[in-house]
Amino acid sequence: MMLNYKAIEIFTNEEARCSGKPVADAVVQYVRDLKLAARCTVSRGISGCYESGEMTTGRLEILSYNLPLHINIVLPADACDQVLDGLDVLVCDGIIAVKDLMVVSHKTASTFFPRQLTVRDVMTKSPVSITADQKLDTATNLLLSSIFTGLPVVDEIGHPLGVITQGDLINRGGLPLRLGILVNSEENDRETIMTALSHKQVHEVMSKPAVCIGDEQPLTKAVELMLEKRLKRLPVVNSENILVGMLSRLDIFTTVMREAPDWKAFHAQKITVNNLHTVRDILRQDTKTVSSKTPLDKVMQIIDGNDIQCVAVVDETNHLVGMIADSDLLHYFKPDPQGVRALFALLTHPLSADLAEKLSSTTAGEVMRTELQIADENMVLEEAITLMTQEQLKRLPVVDKQGHFQGMISRDSLLRTGYKSLRES
Repeated sequence: MMLNYKAIEIFTNEEARCSGKPVADAVVQYVRDLKLAARCTVSRGISGCYESGEMTTGRLEILSYNLPLHINIVLPADACDQVLDGLDVLVCDGIIAVKDLMVVSHKTASTFFPRQLTVRDVMTKSPVSITADQKLDTATNLLLSSIFTGLPVVDEIGHPLGVITQGDLINRGGLPLRLGILVNSEENDRETIMTALSHKQVHEVMSKPAVCIGDEQPLTKAVELMLEKRLKRLPVVNSENILVGMLSRLDIFTTVMREAPDWKAFHAQKITVNNLHTVRDILRQDTKTVSSKTPLDKVMQIIDGNDIQCVAVVDETNHLVGMIADSDLLHYFKPDPQGVRALFALLTHPLSADLAEKLSSTTAGEVMRTELQIADENMVLEEAITLMTQEQLKRLPVVDKQGHFQGMISRDSLLRTGYKSLRES
């Protein structure tokens, strides 16, 4: 079956400008930003003449200048008018022509994130940092006010020395519970924890040495390093080894969300997209499940004992009916200060008989969150990333077409599979 396509041809020259930018560069950027199933190429001629009578040549014995440029845009016919709408403004010197094409097939490949991107293009610039001699309570307060769970540690010049993370605070600093719980705890409990943390300095617990990446390095190199070292973030340095940014998985996913085309639209246009992965490819099927009748003390033990830090609630037919994470426990208990202290006590002290009874008599069904963001197992990775980034989710439950729970996907699995697909393309 033939596909109905158009070819837009632009005949211009090297000196043509649009707002001070070469026309060819402006057109390529314009087409790219539309995220259509369009392929754009630019060719330079070796000689020619223009309407003005000017002659050009690329011969070495004669100074070459203002050589002809041919810009060719091939795209589905129904997208042609959309592209043409903006081209006339961009091409202030040249000819724009359109012709019909009957295309036999159109195939492309998903690259997850464009190879031309550098770390500087993606990183969070001018990040908040801390020095090694500051106290842990200061570091904790900075992390509580940040969307990130890691903070770069620098010397007085700005050279990275290490990173202090939530894990460092818990494993070596004496923080008794995760930051998400701490920020919602009672004021007296927070003050008690902060006072204890103030007796240690950052250098005593930070992860060191700092694993850094140069700001001019390709983004692909940074992702490779993050996966190799199993890191969630990297300090970014300039040529003088001064901290200039932080690169996190969230930064990378935000970029993927911004750059990715609409693959569903491509499929509707009969375009074959190779190397396109779905969430089915990256499922973690070891996610724990409970029923709505499971006692809360059992649920909390499961959450505290796995790295996903949440549990799925399913019915007797394995349909997903809810999710429970730390934040859901806090939301449920917050109206009752004694309930919050019960949760706090479970993580810091042996339970009293009264608290144990309170938790064992509460069920998962009373606490679970039922308004869920859910991924269908056939959702492509870029769609899942968009959903998780927009909703600030670290994990996402996956179901099949019938609503049966299949497992979870996480930021780490998304990044790992996306990088693998890039290497294979």
